[in-house]
Amino acid sequence: MQPLSSYGAEGNMAKTNTAKAKKRNINRIAYLFVLPFVVVFLVFSVYPVLRTLYLSFTNYKGFGDATWTGLDNYKRVITDKFFWRDLGNTIKIWGVNIVLQLGLAFLLTVIFSDIKYKIRGLAVFRAVYYLPNLIAATSVAFLFKTLLDWKYGSFNQILMTLGITHEQVNWLGSTTTAPYVVSVLGAWMWFGNSFIMLMAGVQGIPKDYFEAAAIDGAGRWKVFGKITLPLLRPIMLYVFVTSLIGGLQLFDLPFLMNGAAPGTAGEPSGKLQTVVMYLYKFGFETHQVGYASAIAYTLFFIILIVSIIQFKTLGKEED
Repeated sequence: MQPLSSYGAEGNMAKTNTAKAKKRNINRIAYLFVLPFVVVFLVFSVYPVLRTLYLSFTNYKGFGDATWTGLDNYKRVITDKFFWRDLGNTIKIWGVNIVLQLGLAFLLTVIFSDIKYKIRGLAVFRAVYYLPNLIAATSVAFLFKTLLDWKYGSFNQILMTLGITHEQVNWLGSTTTAPYVVSVLGAWMWFGNSFIMLMAGVQGIPKDYFEAAAIDGAGRWKVFGKITLPLLRPIMLYVFVTSLIGGLQLFDLPFLMNGAAPGTAGEPSGKLQTVVMYLYKFGFETHQVGYASAIAYTLFFIILIVSIIQFKTLGKEED
């Protein structure tokens, strides 16, 4: 006959095993809820990335069998002068874009974070500034393509009516103006997102710093340079990296506003052709999918290297 204490121990053990079994069942149910996302992520994200990497080492044409060619596609990319020309076009458009975008975002951040101004209605301003980011790039491209038409566009008509110009300006047909038009439109579309990010970072800074600086008589630019800017470095890093990734993958605005024709370096179509448009040409027009995949991964490595440099630079200053 077992003592009563052994029955109690067995009962506690049984209860523990039952609780563990229930927990395992709950975990299994949780996995079932996560499973659809995992499947979709693997099929539509992971598989295409790995498939593209494999195709970059082949001469795949989009149909038929893929023949392994090793590093031939990457050697071709490195020696392709048109790839580097289009990379230069992309960097030029993105460079002007990021200067305008972050410049305007920083200016608004200084104004709205200054406790001396005490501007009300920040939520309304944030919504208004972010609104262009919600408009589809297709709509923006066709709208401004119509407004900037050199013959019948409203913009030229307004400039001529005001006497600023005496003849129509071919905004999208000139190599001098076309890249900058795309840069300005891109900055107008995305500066609101950068502004919201920076303002979120400012609101996370303790107000005591700003109040102490105001008591000491520090000017708004000194406060921004000595307090706001250093404490915003993590947010700035995020904005810079995401802007770099999006900027070097620019496709929709230049493609829709000036077509996909490769052109030459002296024509607007050539000046507006970005790396992704060049990739599109080989992947969907000439059906050189293997070479297009190599272009995609070459662009990926360029973005990765520049992003690492940004992390090292801003991270070192932060330390």
